[in-house]
Amino acid sequence: MSEEALPRIGISIGDLNGVGMELIIKTFGDAEMLELCTPVVFGSTKVVSYHRNAIDRRDFNFHIINQAEDALEGKANLVNCWKEEVKMDFGKVDPEVGAYAVKSLEAACEALEAGTIDALVTAPINKESIQSKDFRFSGHTDYLESRFKSKATMMFLAPELRLALATVHVPLARVTELITPELIEQKIMALHQSLKDDFHLPKGRIAVLALNPHAGDKGVIGKEDQEIVLPAIERAKEKGALAMGPYPADSFFGSSAYQDFDMVLAMYHDQGLVGFKSITFGEGVNYSAGLPIVRTSPDHGTAFDIAGEGKADPGSFRSAVFAAIDLYRSRSGTAEMTANPLKIKGKKK
Repeated sequence: MSEEALPRIGISIGDLNGVGMELIIKTFGDAEMLELCTPVVFGSTKVVSYHRNAIDRRDFNFHIINQAEDALEGKANLVNCWKEEVKMDFGKVDPEVGAYAVKSLEAACEALEAGTIDALVTAPINKESIQSKDFRFSGHTDYLESRFKSKATMMFLAPELRLALATVHVPLARVTELITPELIEQKIMALHQSLKDDFHLPKGRIAVLALNPHAGDKGVIGKEDQEIVLPAIERAKEKGALAMGPYPADSFFGSSAYQDFDMVLAMYHDQGLVGFKSITFGEGVNYSAGLPIVRTSPDHGTAFDIAGEGKADPGSFRSAVFAAIDLYRSRSGTAEMTANPLKIKGKKK
């Protein structure tokens, strides 16, 4: 019997003026990583050379291929997506450079659709530089939602904490209008499904954070938690989700209450991520739950301030690769377990 093939992890290189390529080089410069997966990077040999020289890693080499299906195990593979020179300037927001970040992402998605890679890890992009008449998305998540025609829930993963967001990159002034019973219920049920499919936790416990301070103090500091959040939790319970709350957010992380749950749902970006990054900084992973494909990324941005200096810590990017491998295998296991289930025969009369 032949050994099972390693998962092919596709990697988009992110903003060329940021730390993405440095993180990729440092991660797959470790030979042990090549024993866990077959990396397929979508970029350019000229971009690699520019970054490799800047961080003094001339000892690192990619195996250059024309398409993902040509990737070899035991090698760090690079699909050469363009041959022209791109003027790079570390730390600079540049729409021309941003267009090549989009090219890398689109090439990786084409490989996902063709089934020639198994999962996607995205290096950080700059939300300003990627904007163009052909790309009007605020980031990876809404682009992937549009491309794969699914609704994603932004989730953050670390060994000691899983956390998701009800609202993501919206102004704080808009959060209250966006928090509806339908949204909260939909997010809870999406997390319930992800816990089952992605983490094999059919009875995973979900903590829902309150919108208002002190969960509204029974309406004294706002009625949203009693009139919107709590009813949504109750309806999700009726559908089988083990959801609890709403819990006051100010004490939830400091008291280590999160350790009693398999997932936490925060109402808005900073409410959840201040706690998450305080506990897990440097090892967290961003996961787009709910998509038909596995996509992870590090939990930080382009780090323009240190780009090209060789100072970038690859810890979070490496964790994103580990997570992509685990999630792909977990989903494969779920698909295998649920394929062709035995029919329960009725009793004979």
